[in-house]
Amino acid sequence: MRAIDIHVHLTPQCFQREVLNGRTFHGLDATYGELDNPRHAWTPEQRLLDMDSMGIDVQVLSPGVSFYKYDADVSTTSAIAQDCNNEIGQMIKDFPGRFSGLANLPMQDVSAAIDELDRCMNKLNFKGAQINDHVNGKTLDDPVFLPFWKAVEQLGAMILFHQSGSTVVSARTKKYHLPNTIGNLTDRTITFATLVFGGVMDKFPNLRICLSHGGGYTCFGIGRIDRGWEVKREACANISRPPSAYLRAFYYDCITFSGPALRMLIDTVGIDRVVLGTDYPAPMRIDWPPSWILAQKGLTLEEKEAILYKNLEKLLGL
Repeated sequence: MRAIDIHVHLTPQCFQREVLNGRTFHGLDATYGELDNPRHAWTPEQRLLDMDSMGIDVQVLSPGVSFYKYDADVSTTSAIAQDCNNEIGQMIKDFPGRFSGLANLPMQDVSAAIDELDRCMNKLNFKGAQINDHVNGKTLDDPVFLPFWKAVEQLGAMILFHQSGSTVVSARTKKYHLPNTIGNLTDRTITFATLVFGGVMDKFPNLRICLSHGGGYTCFGIGRIDRGWEVKREACANISRPPSAYLRAFYYDCITFSGPALRMLIDTVGIDRVVLGTDYPAPMRIDWPPSWILAQKGLTLEEKEAILYKNLEKLLGL
């Protein structure tokens, strides 16, 4: 039984070569890249050994979220993205069948983001891109991003949403790791809601979007989200169907850390919309992902196979 992981981060060696020798990487110093975690510093060969020990056959790599840098000037962000993406592209070539890629993009400039996505898809054999839930405070339903979504749909790219920096919880409290444990899930729910209520999913019905961390609180809260659509005129300005009708327009990784929560996710969106994600190599990762999935007594063998590899084989052609 194979295992394909769509939610995997990478600290590029090109970044490490610069900052570990006292230089900067396009202005980024050693405080970036999470190098306090040894796994972030590993070479591709070391990563492969760890993948083998965990039972992971394929990692769909994306640069660490600290490399988004949407707040920098476009030329700097583009240079960061290109170097990170080129390294992943080389890993795909060097280790065929073990690595695939999701690009880093300069999302503060839609034209530049489209150009880099096109390059990565058509020249580097990537499968899509990883982006933040917002771009300098703008959610992705903003009309400025409509050309981006059109290009994503035309290219057949998978977009993985993953937060970077402060989440909405950070303004209330920074204690107890809540900006991560609660904030990540809240941000992902906002992304679902804004793309749906903003009409993006109706304008581009063939989009392929994966909401990391199980889609956050989306499935648990969908009844209340629907109720808002029913009773508030502003909520139905752009859509004629309830938000729950769009649940199956998205994909969701399995990072719930709870068997009952994973069961609810599957029952709500359908087993064909749930894929393996681990958040490797972050401290909040699933440590032994195939073992965790296989140990879930509430899942059938067919459901376990779908999550571990069959859905991503079909979705990404791996």
